[in-house]
Amino acid sequence: MSFNNLDTLYRQVIMDHYKNPRNKGVIEDGSVTVNMNNPTCGDRIHLTMKVEDGKVIDAKFEGEGCSISLSSASMMTQAIKGKKIEDALKLSKIFSNMMQGKEFEEDLDLGDIEALQGVSKFPARIKCATLAWKAMEKGLREQEKNN
Repeated sequence: MSFNNLDTLYRQVIMDHYKNPRNKGVIEDGSVTVNMNNPTCGDRIHLTMKVEDGKVIDAKFEGEGCSISLSSASMMTQAIKGKKIEDALKLSKIFSNMMQGKEFEEDLDLGDIEALQGVSKFPARIKCATLAWKAMEKGLREQEKNN
C-alpha cells in the first residue's frame, strides 16, 4: 500500500473515532475519575474507569477538543478495556514512544491506535493525542497507590 493510501486510511480511522466515539459517557460508579486539560489548545477530558482485581473493567470519557484529542481518547478507552493495570500502563508507554517518533514493539497489534502514528510529525499536536493517555496513566497510578 502506498504512503498516500495509508495516510488516507489513517485519516479516515481518526475521523471515524471522532464522529462516532467509542465509550463516550461516564461510569456512574467509576472507581477512578480523572479530569485533565491541555491549556495550550483547550482540549479537555473527563475519564472514568472501573477497576477491579487489578484490571480495567470499563473506561468511558467525555470531553471537548480537536479530532486528534477525542479520537485518541476513543481509541485508548477501547484498547485498555479488559487489560491488567500494568498492561494498560505498558500500552501507554508504547504509545508515548510512538508519539515521540521512537521505536516501539512492532509485533504488538495496536489496532486503530496505529492511525495516530503520523501525529508524531506535528509536535504541536502530540499533546492533543497524549492527553487521554496521560489521564489514564494518572488515574491508574493513583489506583495502584491506594490499593
